Order: sequence, then structure tokens, then C-alpha cells
Amino acid sequence: MRRLKNFLKLFLTLMLLLIISIVFAFISYHITSWLYDWLGKHPQGFWLQLWTVVGVFVLFACSVIITFLIGLKRQRNYWNTIVDALSRISKGDFTVKLDLKADDEDQFGQLIHGINHMAVELGEMERMRQEFISNVSHEIQSPLTSINGFAKALKNIDLSEDKRQHYLAIIEMESNRLSKISDNLLKLTSLESQHHPFEPRHFRLDKQLRTVVLTLEPNWLAKNIDMDLQLESISVIADEDLMNQVWMNLLSNSIKFTPAAGIITISMTMQMDTITIAICDSGIGLTAEQQKHVFERFYKADQSRTAENGGSGLGLSIVKKIIDMHNGTITVESKPAEFTTFFVTLPLNHTRANE
Repeated sequence: MRRLKNFLKLFLTLMLLLIISIVFAFISYHITSWLYDWLGKHPQGFWLQLWTVVGVFVLFACSVIITFLIGLKRQRNYWNTIVDALSRISKGDFTVKLDLKADDEDQFGQLIHGINHMAVELGEMERMRQEFISNVSHEIQSPLTSINGFAKALKNIDLSEDKRQHYLAIIEMESNRLSKISDNLLKLTSLESQHHPFEPRHFRLDKQLRTVVLTLEPNWLAKNIDMDLQLESISVIADEDLMNQVWMNLLSNSIKFTPAAGIITISMTMQMDTITIAICDSGIGLTAEQQKHVFERFYKADQSRTAENGGSGLGLSIVKKIIDMHNGTITVESKPAEFTTFFVTLPLNHTRANE
């Protein structure tokens, strides 16, 4: 299709040149005839044809010069517009949009499209940066305010021992929360830097999941939660440390938001070249709106519960980034007050474990 389009352009260009040549020949013939009459001399044969051809070339040269000058002025205006747009972008104005008419298939059109696309992407990055700074400031300020307030309260010499211990416990909790925010920010920054160590290797996925469940045993036993593991013996190729962080974050969330005597199910589903791990809990659930934002930085579906448990709103963002690094996907399905299920799908070369 593109070749046919180029052929039609070439054909039309040649036809246009032919028409222009005929018109210029006609004009040149009449001009030279008028000059002959004015001079009173009428050359014959070769000289008559020569001066007609010279007239055609002169007309061609004049038209080319005029066209070049018009095009040069237009091109200069185009480049001035582009330079001005780039200057505005360099100063932080990402609302720039070039409305210059150009064919997207030629280099000039691609340049305009690239500048417009760059401005949009930079604008989105700037919005995310400002939102990120705002969220970080808010999240850090909150525990600092609590620590400062309760530290001042402890100066009261008439404070009872019970209240003193209660305030100290709150200060300790907020300090841990602040430390967790810092650790998670460093972790997320490292993952997004493209320089974080990524060392995929062969390991037993089912064993890793069982180990994580045992590591968190005090947490789910304290709430009398029933853990239902439906795991196959599967070996995978992935970064073991990073995937361990994924399961720790997801399972910790499930335990936090599952009421006492609830149930958490971890299961596997094999496809042709992927494996899907589902972590389902009988917790408080998420609304449809909450599900849309659950992987965003600092997003907290339940502010009171998250603060109570020391959450930073960064855990699921870290999980999403790690899954992206493995070229996998993570999705969530939930119904308020009934269940929440996280599905992690990884494309991988897997083999059935023999041990």
C-alpha cells in the first residue's frame, strides 16, 4: 500500500512537471515572438528553437527561486516554532503542543510528533513527581507529628504509669512506621533505577511459598486464621529474593485485613507457558474504585486499618514493580466484606520438580 502511494506521488509529480513545461514553453514562445516583433528581427530554424528553450529555462529558474524563497521563509518559521517549543519545555512548560501541518511519514512530521509526545510524557512525569513528593511529605509528617505530640505529653510529671507506657508504645509504633516508609522508599527507588540486582535462577516456587507461610506463622496463628495451601511441586526461573518480597507483602496484607477465624487460600494454576498464583482471603474486601488504585504509591484502601498496622501504602507498588521486572502481571478481584484475591501470573520456563 505504501509502495503504491509512493508510486502515485511520483507519477503525479512527473505529470505536474510535464504540464508546467508545456505552459512555460507556451509562455516562452509568445514572449520571444513579442520580442522579435519589438526588435524587428525574426531568427529562423535553430536560433528560433534555442531562444524559446532558453526562455523556458529562465522561467523555470525564476519559479524555482521564488518557490525556494517562499519555502525557506516557511521552513524558518517552522524551525523558530520548534526551537521556541523546546525552549519552553526546557523551562518546565509541558503544555506545549505543536500544531504544524506535516506528513507523519516523513522526518519532519516524525519530529513534530516526537516533540508533542515528549511534552505529554514529561508533563505526566512532572505530575507524578509532584504527587510523589506531596505523598512522601504527608506520610513522613504524620508519624513525626505523633512522635512529637506524645513526646511532649511524656514531659507531664503527673502522668500515670499506664498512660506513660501507652504513649511510649505509640511512639515506638510510629517510629517503626517511619522506618518502614524509609525502607520501602529506598526499595522502590532502587527497583525503578534500572540498576537493582536482578539475578534469576532455578528454585522451587512451592517451597518458597511454604517458607513464607511458616515465616508469618505467628501473625496468622494470633488471629486463628486457617491457611489452605493448594500447591504443586513446581520449579521456576526467577529472582528468588525479589519473589520472596512479593509473597511476603501479599500474604502480610491478607493477614492484616482478614478477621479472626478467617481463611486464606494460596493456589497455583498452570497454563502452557505461564503459572498463576492466587492468594485469596476472606477479609474486608475492596470496592471497585479501590481496586483501580490499589497498586498506586501511598494508596491506602482503609486509612484507619493501614495506620493501625503500620502500613505505608508502598507494599503493593513494590510488588507491582517486581512483577513487571519479571514480565508478569498482577491483578485483583474483590467483593467488600467477602473476599480479596490477588492473581500473580509469571511467564517462565518451568519444569515439574522431582523432589
